[in-house]
Amino acid sequence: MRNSGFVTDSDTERELRKWQQARDTPIDTEKIRQQYKNKQNNAQGQHFEREILAGCRMYEQKGIATIDKTPEPFRVTSKNHRTGEFTGRFSTHAQPDFQGTLYGGRSIMFEAKRTGKDRITRNVLTDTQMDVLEKHNRLGALCGVCISIQDDFFFIPWNVWRDMKEMYGRQYLKADDIEEYKVRFDGAVHFLQNIDTGIFTEGQA
Repeated sequence: MRNSGFVTDSDTERELRKWQQARDTPIDTEKIRQQYKNKQNNAQGQHFEREILAGCRMYEQKGIATIDKTPEPFRVTSKNHRTGEFTGRFSTHAQPDFQGTLYGGRSIMFEAKRTGKDRITRNVLTDTQMDVLEKHNRLGALCGVCISIQDDFFFIPWNVWRDMKEMYGRQYLKADDIEEYKVRFDGAVHFLQNIDTGIFTEGQA
């Protein structure tokens, strides 16, 4: 017999079983803590990227560079044409976050990483990201890693990041190690501050 919207005994029993199962399932506090931490890190990372994008728009307005966020490759695996909803997955390993062109024609490509700790480790970049940066660096592109360590901002040249172990004797950097690569922040990250692009000198960007 068709149910016309009335709650039956079987409906009540099913809901009761679900409630009992949920009640009997132990709470994984470590999993909940990790999920919260991941959400917090994602939110902070997205905020940092917006601050870099503000710098990109500033440089574009000045005619210094045109740089944009690299879209993450995403493949749709199924779609509900009635509701417009879809599911999908990232189709390849992530590429470096930002790329574009400097005044004069030189390419620029860099990754963006933020940490609330007092140090940032080399392995926050994936092997794929490092391989791509190395290939473009060899061809003459300006490559690096734009980072935020707590409240300080830096643009690390690719060769410095790549050779971190040889240069600093370890696989992580602290703010005091890289003071020479520190850049200004005024709502926008001035990531080109210490780089000569051909139309401005150090400190003017």
